[in-house]
Amino acid sequence: MNVAGIAQLVEHNLAKVGVASSSLVSRSIFLIFLLLSSEVFFMSTPASLRIATRKSPLALAQADWVAKQLQSYHPSLNIEFVKITSAGDTYPSPLYDVGGKGLFTKELEEALLQKKADIAVHSMKDIPAQIPEGLALPVICKRIDPRDVLVSNTANDLASLASSARVGTSSLRRQCQLLSLRPDLIIMALRGNVDTRLKKLETGMFDALILAAAGLLRLNIRRPFYFLSPEICLPAAGQGALGLECRIDDHAIQHLIAPLNDFKSFCEVEAERAFTAHLNGGCRSPIAAYAVLEDETVLLRGLIGSPEGRRIVKGRQQGLAKEAKKIGIQLADSLLEKGGRELLQ
Repeated sequence: MNVAGIAQLVEHNLAKVGVASSSLVSRSIFLIFLLLSSEVFFMSTPASLRIATRKSPLALAQADWVAKQLQSYHPSLNIEFVKITSAGDTYPSPLYDVGGKGLFTKELEEALLQKKADIAVHSMKDIPAQIPEGLALPVICKRIDPRDVLVSNTANDLASLASSARVGTSSLRRQCQLLSLRPDLIIMALRGNVDTRLKKLETGMFDALILAAAGLLRLNIRRPFYFLSPEICLPAAGQGALGLECRIDDHAIQHLIAPLNDFKSFCEVEAERAFTAHLNGGCRSPIAAYAVLEDETVLLRGLIGSPEGRRIVKGRQQGLAKEAKKIGIQLADSLLEKGGRELLQ
C-alpha cells in the first residue's frame, strides 16, 4: 500500500474511534500507534487483483470504476475481471417471485469462497442482509445519488402522468409508493438491464419507467429523466452505493481496497441495512430506508407498506454515527409497533 492508501486507511480508523480532525496531537499519536501495531505497515501490496462482476453493462461499468480508483492508489496493480452470470440475470420473472436479492450475488460470492476471485463488486441494494460465512463487506465506496427517477416521453413528474398510464418498475417498494399517491396508474413488471428497459419505453410498451438514478448516471445515459424526491419515493437500503466483498481472512486484499471506503456512505448504508435486516426484509416486501449523515449525526427514514400502496407505515430516527446499527434497529422496532408487523405478515 502506498502513502495515499495508508492515509486513507488512517482517516477511516480515526473516524471510527472518534478522533476529532482538529486534534492534531491525538491524530499524530493515533497514526504512530496504527502503523506500529498493524500489519499494514509491513505488508506488501498484492501485485494483481481479480474482480468478480456480473456481465451487464452497468455491472461492468461499476467494476471498471472500482478498478480505476484502486489503480489511482496502486499504479502498478494488475487487474483481471472475472465475469459471471448470476441467477438474477437469467430469470424473466420479477425478483419477488423467484427469491429476492441474493439472486444477483450468490455466484459472485461462490467465486470468492472458491478463490476464483479476490473481491466482488456489488450494488449495495442487491446484497441480502446476511452475507455468507467466510466473507466480509469491509468497503462501501462513495455513494452517488440514491434517488429514483421517472423516465418518460410524455411526463416530467408523477403528477403529469396521464390517468391509467402504464408504469414499468421492478420493485414492490416503488409500486407501493407510486400507488399510494396515484392509485389510477397501471403498474407493470419490468426486467432486463437498463438499456433493455429504455428500449421497452421507446417501443411503446410503457408510458413511463421508474429506475434508480445511480444506474443512469454510472452509464452516462444522455436522455431526460426526472428525480423523485425521498418524500415521494423513499429509496431502497444501499441504493446508489457500491460494496466491495472479499474473504474475511484475506487481510492483504482488505488493506489493498481500504482506501476506497467512504466513511459517510458506510455509516448511512450500515443504518439502512440494519433497519431492513431487523425487519427480515427482502424483495418480497415493500420496505424502504434512507439515511443521511451530517455533522456526526445520522438521520434515518424508513417505510413499510402493502404492495398495492393502501397502507404505509413510516417514521424516522436519529443518533450518532457510531450508533448507526442501533438507529436502524430502533426505527425498525418503532415501525413494527405502529402496524408494520401486520404488513410484513
